[in-house]
Amino acid sequence: MSALTGSRGRKRLKKEDAELDITSFMNLMIVLVPVLLMMMVFSRITVLELNLPSLSANAAQSDTPLDEQILEVEVSDRGLDIYFPQGYLVKNIPHVESQDETDSYDMVHDYKALQENLISIKQTLLANGADKKDIVLLLQEDTDYQTIINLIDYTRSYEDVLITSVVQAELFPQVSLSDAPKRKEASL
Repeated sequence: MSALTGSRGRKRLKKEDAELDITSFMNLMIVLVPVLLMMMVFSRITVLELNLPSLSANAAQSDTPLDEQILEVEVSDRGLDIYFPQGYLVKNIPHVESQDETDSYDMVHDYKALQENLISIKQTLLANGADKKDIVLLLQEDTDYQTIINLIDYTRSYEDVLITSVVQAELFPQVSLSDAPKRKEASL
């Protein structure tokens, strides 16, 4: 019996509430939240929507409205060629000489001159009541990636001053890519 009374006679111990120490967790959050927020800014992804050119060859007819005619920029060995409407050369922009960090001179595309000509075409179209938004880039097989990206950037928008701030004005945001046609060079 002494064994039974011994077990019954024990006093029950009160369990104390355990303290929750979240100091280390808070320190982790104080460091982690700003780092994650900064990474969100640097990892922003931009998506460009590219369209295939239409197959209709009748776009250059005179009875087609201006905003439905095809505006083309062709990358060629002699520079950049602007065609509007399709097949009619508006302007040839020859390569320009550029000096790089090794003091060697390379021939590069004149993207600023291209953009200035496209702005002029856009303003002419708007003055005639046509709000054209599409452009076709005709690329050669050996056109490098950076040239394609630069062409897209310079044909989609341009910097313009509005009152006292610089804004991105729309040029031709709907960019299509196509192969450049094989053109015969004029023989001398």
